[in-house]
Amino acid sequence: MTVSTAVAPSAFAASAEQIDAGLLNVGYVDAGPADGPAVLLLHGWPYDIHSFEDVVPLLTASGHRVIVPYLRGFGTTRFRSDDTVRNGEQAAIAFDAIALLDALEIEQAIVAGFDWGARTAVIFGALWPERCTGLVAVSGYIVVNLELNQRPLPPKAELGWWYQYYFATERGRVGYGENRREFNKLIWQLASPRWDFDDATFDRTAASFDNPDHVDIVIHNYRWRLSLAEGEPQYHELEEKLFEAPVIGVPTITIGSDFDGAAADGHAYATKFSGPYSHRVLDGIGHNVPQEAPEAFADAILEVGSRASAE
Repeated sequence: MTVSTAVAPSAFAASAEQIDAGLLNVGYVDAGPADGPAVLLLHGWPYDIHSFEDVVPLLTASGHRVIVPYLRGFGTTRFRSDDTVRNGEQAAIAFDAIALLDALEIEQAIVAGFDWGARTAVIFGALWPERCTGLVAVSGYIVVNLELNQRPLPPKAELGWWYQYYFATERGRVGYGENRREFNKLIWQLASPRWDFDDATFDRTAASFDNPDHVDIVIHNYRWRLSLAEGEPQYHELEEKLFEAPVIGVPTITIGSDFDGAAADGHAYATKFSGPYSHRVLDGIGHNVPQEAPEAFADAILEVGSRASAE
């Protein structure tokens, strides 16, 4: 049962800094020794940097420098120009992450994430392996192919993506804008039915949905996946490479959870990883793996780091 409590200030979020990086002024947490091996942690929707609040100290204790940014449309991250297209396509989000590493003068990092963040981690390994010393991806190889995405799924599977069809309508855009907190709390409950989070935990993240670009980014992301919204020309070449589903050679651990259903065993995407690779299944854990199982998520990152060091 969810317990209603007062929202305590988050020291983790309060430690966030801001930096100009590419198209964005990015809000991010930078923890651990400046000269330690870098780890980039990427959240998804509808989540934020608090998903990694308990992961970060486990990594910094082992000497890692950990970077945790708010994605475009979340938290304190803002577009630097009012004229920039509010684009949520996968290549744009991945390019944001590259721009952030460039701004921080970080040449290489382990990249780890879930949901949108897992997709971005996989894109890192696929397109910029020289920048990625290893990756951890919840739900595995979830790069979007627009052509394949037009193929229907069995009805029961389609039901799980009901919100994508809602977002495809103007009613959905308006409804999400007016009810984003209630909407996203429902998504948390559906995606992680065994996670007994309290109101304070949700409310700390829900503040990130007040970002002025949040609705535009979320709606564009899901409409783009269904080919109902255009991407931008500067990302077309990257997207074409991703549509070919390139095999990834960097050390990788993928994680399946209850959220993934029959795909939790990882068999469907195991051949997409040609380097040192393993898969883990977390029973009883929902979609927000780093917040529901921070030790398991951190352990995967540390193991990937040790594999990278051994190469």
